[in-house]
Amino acid sequence: MRLTFLGTGTSFGIPVPGCDCAVCTSGKPRNWRTRHGLLLEHEGRRLLVDTPPELRLQLIAAGVDRLDGVFISHSHADHVHGIDDLRAFSARSRLPVHMAAEYEEELRTRFSYFWGPDARSTPGSSIPGLDLVTFEDRERIHAAGFELDVVAFPHGWFRSYGFRVGDLAVIVDAKEIPESAVELLRGVRVLVINALWFGNPHPTHFNVEEALEAASLLGAGTTYLTHLTHRLDHDEMEARLPAAVRPAWDGLTIEI
Repeated sequence: MRLTFLGTGTSFGIPVPGCDCAVCTSGKPRNWRTRHGLLLEHEGRRLLVDTPPELRLQLIAAGVDRLDGVFISHSHADHVHGIDDLRAFSARSRLPVHMAAEYEEELRTRFSYFWGPDARSTPGSSIPGLDLVTFEDRERIHAAGFELDVVAFPHGWFRSYGFRVGDLAVIVDAKEIPESAVELLRGVRVLVINALWFGNPHPTHFNVEEALEAASLLGAGTTYLTHLTHRLDHDEMEARLPAAVRPAWDGLTIEI
């Protein structure tokens, strides 16, 4: 199984507009972070995780010409507001989009022009051909040929959904790991987890120290930190992190 980090930034992205901090002005390619997105590939199948605002550019950069399914972690703008870019793929055949049932009504309303009761395209134009498929917490789902064990993680007033698939676990936009989910996630060879910055705990996301504690709790093999802010310089992170923990960057591809 191959995993590609399409985007590794938080909701602001990096550089942050109007910011002149050392990271935003560094010019280092690995400090340039678009909003969160992942791509899973195995035996010709492709599953997209989240549809951030830069999705079109991310897919072009990764050379993606086809998708078999989409998994949406939650309804926040930085994770869904690039969904219209799926038109290029759904024009060929309808594309299943998997998301938590608790967000169905909200997203059907927000994107009513293709999921609403009166959705239709004007002659000569098109709307995304997306089939909404809902799931519940702790459900095992089949998405694009992948078997995912879905887990809801606390994210402030909301919940963000991650999953385990084989030896990979994905935890994005989370503040804690439910005790009841630890056994399900324990022992993964590769862990992807959000980490905003060092120090100064955040109410809805892990900081780096909390992400490292979570990785230790799960007994993860290699851990990749993502959803990174402009307080984190890539080179400085590599120097400070333990050998088994690495900062992800846009375009990083790993084999699992």
